[in-house]
Amino acid sequence: MPLLHDWLLDAVAERGTGTTGNATAVVYRDTYLSWRGLAHRVDRRSRELEGLGIGAGSWVGVMLGNVPEFVIIALALSKLKAVMVPIDPTTANRELDMVFEAAPMRALITRPGGADLPPNSLASLSAAVRASRKAFQSKFTPESRRRLQGTLLTCSLYNRDARPAVKGAEPASVVLFTADAGGDPKGVIRTDRQLAAVASSLRETLALKAEDHTLCVVPLHHGYGFDFGLVTALACKSTLFLEDEISPKILNRLIRDNGVTFFPGTPGMFASLARVAAVKPLPIKAARFVSSGSPLAPTVADTFHQRFGVRLLSCYHTTETGPVALDRAGKDAATVGKALGGVDLQVATAPGIAVPAGTQGPVWVRSGQVSTTWVPDLPSSLRSTGVMVGRASPDGWFRTGDLGALDRSGRLTLGGREDDLVKVNGKRVALGEVEGCLEGFAKVRAAQARVVLDELGGPMVVARVVRDGTCRAE
Repeated sequence: MPLLHDWLLDAVAERGTGTTGNATAVVYRDTYLSWRGLAHRVDRRSRELEGLGIGAGSWVGVMLGNVPEFVIIALALSKLKAVMVPIDPTTANRELDMVFEAAPMRALITRPGGADLPPNSLASLSAAVRASRKAFQSKFTPESRRRLQGTLLTCSLYNRDARPAVKGAEPASVVLFTADAGGDPKGVIRTDRQLAAVASSLRETLALKAEDHTLCVVPLHHGYGFDFGLVTALACKSTLFLEDEISPKILNRLIRDNGVTFFPGTPGMFASLARVAAVKPLPIKAARFVSSGSPLAPTVADTFHQRFGVRLLSCYHTTETGPVALDRAGKDAATVGKALGGVDLQVATAPGIAVPAGTQGPVWVRSGQVSTTWVPDLPSSLRSTGVMVGRASPDGWFRTGDLGALDRSGRLTLGGREDDLVKVNGKRVALGEVEGCLEGFAKVRAAQARVVLDELGGPMVVARVVRDGTCRAE
């Protein structure tokens, strides 16, 4: 049986009947789904999708935010042994075409018009740029469009092959898109075996249980949100609280009103929460608030602990490797702690030779979580001796592309990238792509982009430009 749907059936058997009653599985604002209610909706949605021709091996794109229907569709596709492809709902049309080029999607599920003009993606652009984006014609035209029953969601069907040509790969369960070294979409293929390893590692390290209340605000379509939100909640049979509004006042209320014990967030989220007025320490024992996606400033960690009484646990996570390391005590935000259970971690040269403690070098990871297959299967743009960035050695060590140093106790301190990819609140950004876009303007002669860490606002991409004549900022 498929893993995600297997976890649902286990949760229904354990928490949907008997002395525990019918426990709550998913909460979104005023919507409450019990485990039995969730299973009923999953069965109904899977029959509907099967009737549309979606079956084992079909790749299905899902362009939704953190809403219950994301969870329902993920479990329905798992039951059908289909492949889920979560996609950012604000993906621009040209980038969406590149996703279609990489992933042989049989269907795409969106909100009304979601695949035509992503919401809020054009509001800040000039009239000329808006017109050019609207005029973009996709090469991929659906053969039909259907409205999913009981929702406003549209399912567009495409005449595509069900199975991709990825030689030697295990059957895919989910494909999580990130960015390659050039900034283009890269779909990381995850299998049931890898998802099980992620769940086991997080459950063991963080002591997660069915009684936990998980708040997921980081997007489920990102690897961080998918692993720490959906995967852990299903594997641990715990209640998942979903929200796509990151207002600090709303987050503060959700945490307090719902007794949240597990909260994966970003440094920017915790910095905004630390500035909420009249905050009292949380009356929650054993709360685990994890920070990942970009470096956690020590001042943010200290201020949050003083105001909320909870130490932030700095974490190292990538889409290809899953969770790698965690500062379990939350007392040293400058590092991301030691490797999680079941994860081997080393700092070594490009040929894979370990460097002395305290010396910075490429970060390598080996575990059952690591994915080494993706679409499209293109070579790395970074040429070097030994194993290339984003590749694994014959003995299973994966070169992440991150730079770091291990101290004598095994604690990892990250220190940038080997290439020009950076993370801004969990999303990869290619600095070279930013510079290329700026240099595409007629009155910009040259551009240089870099990341600046604002301890209150989080990481920001800042660019300097050399003008070629009069050039206004907008």
